[in-house]
Amino acid sequence: MSELARLRWRARRGTRELDRLLGWWLDERHPAADEATRSAFAALLDCPDPDLWDWLTGHAEPEEPRFAAIIDEIRAAHRV
Repeated sequence: MSELARLRWRARRGTRELDRLLGWWLDERHPAADEATRSAFAALLDCPDPDLWDWLTGHAEPEEPRFAAIIDEIRAAHRV
């Protein structure tokens, strides 16, 4: 299984909204991302769904600075 396939499987969260937002990043940003950003996205997927949702909807900000750019990209593209 490729790295992208593993990430896509891990990005499936069971809610349509999170699946769509995280899947968008994989489709649109992952191919051009540098290794540090790809690593940050993989680590982001270890976070609990409620935290991800709060960050993506702007109700909270991630404490990890390496997650902030990814969250901001997703929010900007989807006006979440």
